[in-house]
Amino acid sequence: MIRDDAEALRTAAALAEEFRPGASRRDARRELPRAELDRLTATGLLAVTVPAEHGGADVSAATLAEVFRLLASADASLAQIPQSHFAYVNVLRQQGSPEQQAFFFAEVLAGRRFGNAQSEAGTKHLQDIRTRLIKAEDGSYLLTGVKNYSTGALFADWIPVLARAEDDLLHVAYVPADAPGLTVTDDWDGMGQRTTASGTVELADVVVPAAHVVPHHLTFTGPQLHGAIAQLLHTAIDAGIAAGALAEAVEFVTTRSRPWFESGYDTAAEDPLLIQRFGELDLRRRAADALLATAARAVDAARAGLDDDSAAEASIAVAAAKAYAGGAALEIADALFEVSGTRAALGSLNLHRHWRDARTHTLHDPARWKIQHIGRYVLNGTRPPRHGLL
Repeated sequence: MIRDDAEALRTAAALAEEFRPGASRRDARRELPRAELDRLTATGLLAVTVPAEHGGADVSAATLAEVFRLLASADASLAQIPQSHFAYVNVLRQQGSPEQQAFFFAEVLAGRRFGNAQSEAGTKHLQDIRTRLIKAEDGSYLLTGVKNYSTGALFADWIPVLARAEDDLLHVAYVPADAPGLTVTDDWDGMGQRTTASGTVELADVVVPAAHVVPHHLTFTGPQLHGAIAQLLHTAIDAGIAAGALAEAVEFVTTRSRPWFESGYDTAAEDPLLIQRFGELDLRRRAADALLATAARAVDAARAGLDDDSAAEASIAVAAAKAYAGGAALEIADALFEVSGTRAALGSLNLHRHWRDARTHTLHDPARWKIQHIGRYVLNGTRPPRHGLL
């Protein structure tokens, strides 16, 4: 059990150092991080957002964002796996009945992991959800559909499934990973975040008790932070990738790079042109971290006094941080090669994993739409829409 924010941060920092040495090997060989994820779970870190009245540490959004940033700086795939876990713990906080909260929060405190079965390929758009919950005569549901990009499902004890009921309203069905009719296939072949096992979940008439179905559509009928919290964690992953890539560049240039012959210096680290570039890159990293922290504080402030205005401020702050951090991660991961030289391109060094992770992760949702919402809010006072991506 982790009891407070400080312990959560200490634990995350220690785990990051523990996971960092094997990250490149796991990526290169596509070795799924089961042992590392079990280690992470055993520390109690996955239960830190369980409300205090249910026995959890109930850490702040600022702490949770820093936990993810630290983990992603070591291994962006490993940090990605529990992102959905926390998103669906939050669904229970918002819309779970007292009985559902008591049951599922106890599961999380006992070390059970939530996965993700949310996105669907081949539909009209992201929110065109075709997976269906059909009510049976005994009051339970039959769940049928196919989900893609199901990060965390392969490692989960419970798989939250986003589906529409017969009234076409969105619900989340919490399904045991071993439920009859549920199949998880590790067919993820992304160029980055290679060890997330973000494969396919198939559901064929899976029986779901009514007690395990949460009315997620109610989340968006009033002021909400569901999207802001989920996107905050994505932002933290981008900021972590940026930090990890910059640290790797520093290590490479100070220990392996040769100075350019025209510089007149004995080491690459003395080259004033490289010093200038590292200063520029660190400014990008610092700005990403600062925007992440600002966004997290806005989420915490909104949680303390949630209304339309505070929810809008939080969503806009997170959108700004996400749009910036994604660009910073890509620039720094690319500049790693610029500052390090030809040898950095060797496949055996696998330094390109940082760029591959950044490029893959930043495809989750387009920054251009976040900037649109920021512009509308700043210019016209238009609050961002209520959906799970802001």
